[in-house]
Amino acid sequence: MEYTNTDFKKGQPRWCPGCGDHFFLASLHKALAELGIAPHNTAVISGIGCSSRLPHYMATYGMNTIHGRAAAIATGCKVANPDLEVWQVSGDGDGLAIGGNHFIHANRRNININMILLNNRIYGLTKGQYSPTSPRGFVSKSSPYGTVEDPFRPAELCFGARGHFFARAVATDAVGTVEILKAAQQHKGTAVCEILQNCVIFNNGTHDSVYTKEGRAKNAIYLKHGEPMIFGENNEFGLMQEGFGLKVVKLGENGISEKDILVHDAHCEDNTLQLKLAMMEGPDFPIALGVIRDVEAPTYDESVTMQIKEVKAKKHYHNFAELLETNDTWTIE
Repeated sequence: MEYTNTDFKKGQPRWCPGCGDHFFLASLHKALAELGIAPHNTAVISGIGCSSRLPHYMATYGMNTIHGRAAAIATGCKVANPDLEVWQVSGDGDGLAIGGNHFIHANRRNININMILLNNRIYGLTKGQYSPTSPRGFVSKSSPYGTVEDPFRPAELCFGARGHFFARAVATDAVGTVEILKAAQQHKGTAVCEILQNCVIFNNGTHDSVYTKEGRAKNAIYLKHGEPMIFGENNEFGLMQEGFGLKVVKLGENGISEKDILVHDAHCEDNTLQLKLAMMEGPDFPIALGVIRDVEAPTYDESVTMQIKEVKAKKHYHNFAELLETNDTWTIE
């Protein structure tokens, strides 16, 4: 059966005008319609925060849970019903602060869920405190003189937890966002999608370098598996290896041609180069967008289901009544 965006829409979103959540919601509706998975076979699980209102606007199963626990509840949802397509939506505060422990263990276990991290580098719902992804020196209501902490970088955390899928998009880039959401769904295992977005009230402009189409042409690189890492307004730049790191080169200078440019391998099990790409920052390097890592591995939910079947096959009982009969029994007259 074919679906349209409207089949997944529900309610009137209550976010500030211009909030990145509006852009992402539209892209999620479109991605789900194109994937063709029925709304009644889909569940959207969230925690607490502005972004966590998203299940209210989905004509699917959904649950707006408690702060930081979305990944834990999404895990239970998937293990209990393996055929359900589970999307977990969190902000950078909900997902990486109080929910940080669940984030790393979901990646370590490789549960077959899609984890969306909407990263605006601020606590929006509670009115402007710094978050785990706010940069050092960031001035906020809870850091009036600038935070003295270094931030989490989601890719580094995901890779360090043995994550097998990481992708990144900008909320205002509908095409790029839909592309990585579809890739996440097609990946078997925990799929982390970082969405860069602005909070127009408390942290507007935090991703300005890539928030417009023109900005992305100058300051981002779209990575595609099997293709050379070329970027720039006219595809005039590329990435090459320099020692244990990367360097930006200009095609045509010093005899450099496309054959000298690194080719992206999202399926390489060794994540060394993938992590370097994910950690690139401006102004010296472009920000990497697209699917950065996509590696197959056994999933937690399938392994649990298989283990239960194997244990059942070896047991002499298959229900509670048979279990009772495996012990000594007495008849009272």
